[in-house]
Amino acid sequence: MIDDQPDENCFQTNGGILLSTVLKAEDLTLSYGSQMIIEELQLQIPKGKITVLAGSNGCGKSTLLRSLARLLKPRAGQILLNGKKINKLPTREVAKQLAILPQGPESPEGLTVFQLVKQGRYPYQTWTSQWSEEDERKVRWALQTTKMEKWEHHPVDALSGGQRQRAWIAMTLAQDTEVILLDEPTTYLDLTHQIEILDLLYELNANQGRTIVMILHDLNLACRYAHQIIAIKDGQIYDQGPPEQIITEQMVEDVFRLKATIATDPVYGTPLLIPYTKGREIHPKPVQRVP
Repeated sequence: MIDDQPDENCFQTNGGILLSTVLKAEDLTLSYGSQMIIEELQLQIPKGKITVLAGSNGCGKSTLLRSLARLLKPRAGQILLNGKKINKLPTREVAKQLAILPQGPESPEGLTVFQLVKQGRYPYQTWTSQWSEEDERKVRWALQTTKMEKWEHHPVDALSGGQRQRAWIAMTLAQDTEVILLDEPTTYLDLTHQIEILDLLYELNANQGRTIVMILHDLNLACRYAHQIIAIKDGQIYDQGPPEQIITEQMVEDVFRLKATIATDPVYGTPLLIPYTKGREIHPKPVQRVP
């Protein structure tokens, strides 16, 4: 007998597409002390896709990301990683499946890039199995993939912002996980380095099927790179789906309290947010501006 019921580790998007779930939150409630941040949240992260968490400051994005990585214990509810309760899994097992790069990580003074990237192999080290040829291959691959080979003997704190971020991403790659979580990976980077980092993450997803979940503030870049965006408002999911479906003028106003028009990127065809501001305007004909 054929079971027509969808797999519990799958979910259907607003567009009717069935996707496999790698991370799932059920009735998730998060708080810092008595301050409630997220209450009874339902969330599903698709496997092998790039997902961006978007929302205004203080809406709960970073708190949610920390909880997905088991860095913050839920007040109620649970998180499933590949269908298993993440709080029941051994720490090393979680670290072999999921890596997180927090915002603005800092390394000990004098630590070299190679020494930092080696830390990604920690989950695979045991008393009986120390540094192996496989560990060496993974570190070399991570350095090569992030184009950090020539900097491997340089102290991390002596690098530029973009180089440091690539070094930290190399460490997460050496960890060799299916899922990579990143909290604002482009913060403090100039535009060129932002694109370098996002291109790298895109290639990891496209070429290796890595699941990428990240927080981005730039909605236009989010629309360019993400397969789906999860818009968060006041600790709840406002909407979730492909950028071309959920990025609307109403969503931007409701979630970000910003009036904008949504156009189409003339090069890539993705949604292009144009906020109404008090800046300069050059038009062949007068246009009506929002007061």
